[in-house]
Amino acid sequence: MKLHYAILLLSSSSLLTGCFESRKNTDQVCLSEPTLQCSSLNVNDGQCRITRTDLIWHRYEALDVPKNDASQIEEYYLIKEYRKCLELASQIQPIEQAALKEKRFNALMYAINEQERIHSELSPSHVPETLYFLWSETGDSTAKRRFLAMEGQPALESSAMQYALATHYISRDKPKTHELLLRSLELSNDGNINNDTIKSLASVSYALSKTHESYLWTMVGKQLDVPVVTVAELKRMFAFNDDEYQQLDAQASTITSSLKAGEFTRQLATINL
Repeated sequence: MKLHYAILLLSSSSLLTGCFESRKNTDQVCLSEPTLQCSSLNVNDGQCRITRTDLIWHRYEALDVPKNDASQIEEYYLIKEYRKCLELASQIQPIEQAALKEKRFNALMYAINEQERIHSELSPSHVPETLYFLWSETGDSTAKRRFLAMEGQPALESSAMQYALATHYISRDKPKTHELLLRSLELSNDGNINNDTIKSLASVSYALSKTHESYLWTMVGKQLDVPVVTVAELKRMFAFNDDEYQQLDAQASTITSSLKAGEFTRQLATINL
């Protein structure tokens, strides 16, 4: 559940009260909506409470909207987190071992089956984002083929889908990967920047012996608070002269501003030294 409250914590007792109220509300939701299948989620177990509650409330909120791929994909990821927690919890030896271990095992099997259900329900989809999810998350080779068949079509002309294509080509065709990553940034016209695209451009540029451009994208990443190596380490890697560093740093600032404004074009990354 993703709820945003403005809470003034006056004491630790108020925090505990909030926790109990949240649990009470979740219990009430489970009782009122059998379709949430709370009984299969081992709701009385102290382990995995947060991931379980997130899943329950997502399902509850989804009752009010038409069934759609995005909601199912979000549910899949919530089940994935719940499943990971259950797998860890299964290693804990409870005092009342037999009954509790059985309940955790049953909940784990339920989570696995639910992931398979979502995969099956999404398989007929023609939505590129869904096909990429099925390919990248579940290894669905059919979804991969269908996704790649869309290359060059308007359906993949989005920042996220151009980056998705780049992940396919990065070990096969680095020049093409470079072009796809630049296109991904050009399509980020809402100012929502994928930091992985910046890091990938720095890496791919370096692999293509575009050392000045690699430094440029590394500095863009640094300005966007993307974890990168230190300036001293960069200078040991690239060994440019002071004028080159100064010009590239200024160019990086221009690119960063354009990305934040959603106005980036690949011409801004052209190296003119």
